[in-house]
Amino acid sequence: MATSTPHPRADKASVQTGPISLGIDIGGTKIEGVAIDGDEHLLACHRTPTRQGNQAVHDDTAALIRHMLDQVGPNQGPVTVGLGIPGRVDANRGMVDDAVNLGIRHMALGPAVAKTTGLLVRVENDVNVAALGAASQAGNTLIAPGATPHSASARNQARRPASEPGRDGPRALPDQDNHVVAFINLGTGLAAGIIRGGRIEHGASGAIGEIGHIPVDAHQFPCKCGQRGCLETVASGSAVEALWPGIAHPLPDLIAQASQGNQRAQRVENIIGHGIALAVQIVALTIDPAIIILGGGMSKTGQPLLDLVTEHLHRSAACSHFIASLNLPDRLRLTTADLPIAAIGAALAGRMAADSRPFDFIGKEIAS
Repeated sequence: MATSTPHPRADKASVQTGPISLGIDIGGTKIEGVAIDGDEHLLACHRTPTRQGNQAVHDDTAALIRHMLDQVGPNQGPVTVGLGIPGRVDANRGMVDDAVNLGIRHMALGPAVAKTTGLLVRVENDVNVAALGAASQAGNTLIAPGATPHSASARNQARRPASEPGRDGPRALPDQDNHVVAFINLGTGLAAGIIRGGRIEHGASGAIGEIGHIPVDAHQFPCKCGQRGCLETVASGSAVEALWPGIAHPLPDLIAQASQGNQRAQRVENIIGHGIALAVQIVALTIDPAIIILGGGMSKTGQPLLDLVTEHLHRSAACSHFIASLNLPDRLRLTTADLPIAAIGAALAGRMAADSRPFDFIGKEIAS
């Protein structure tokens, strides 16, 4: 495994005896892990570059788990592990299929990591754990419309470690059984994660939240899934790259060019803004969440992205009393770039499975 890099948000001073929850976010370019304690303080956070293939993913994940346990120290209590990974995930069996960016066609990830580490392992789709992690921060570090991540209050909030007063640690939100939070992942593709009563919703087949493949766009651009007009073709990182090519960071450049009067940029920005706003409306009208969080790689654009989506939501509201009555801009939040929400969500998923549904774990017979 390549040398892991510590994250500045880790709070090693909070190490104490008690249960430890490890969360691992296995992405296309990096594997990021966190450790949180029983009070949900962030104890360690490390990342390492991703290597391709079943064996490499297994080896690097197991090595990162061991590394974080070494960093936490010898006094930890029971340890649980949550893994988030792209592709189709059978959470109950720990199986992963078609994680294309990782070179994985089929892998028994949960059983393999459990056998190697001797720990309880819970595997979830990466968007689902990001949704859980983002929901845990809904009252803390997320950016709301009209705010700015560079304001004094935002800077003060970001400076506080998770263990300090005035900043809660990651937690499953909220306590009400019927409270719903939706997370829209604006990455290479487009998908949503749904958190109801603080828990991940999976649906009948695990396809819940695959809104990127709803064929609703009038441009009818071809989609990799085989359809035309999928929402993902106008509301994702790959959509921006296709419509505004040749730029290393296309969305910030697109928004900047449009603001300077570039008519082509304005046309493309209108397509992307409308597409993301449409994704928000679809989630709102089908799930009716109290909070809708925008995350993924595109969210690194920050306030300009939130402003763009809000503008298009206001346009829809201006011609529809019904849409206006939903107050969608007020429900929007944006993740901050410096918080490892997917890894935090994976840790929470592992802990929650252990607390209330221990039979959902892979490897319980190994660790017992």
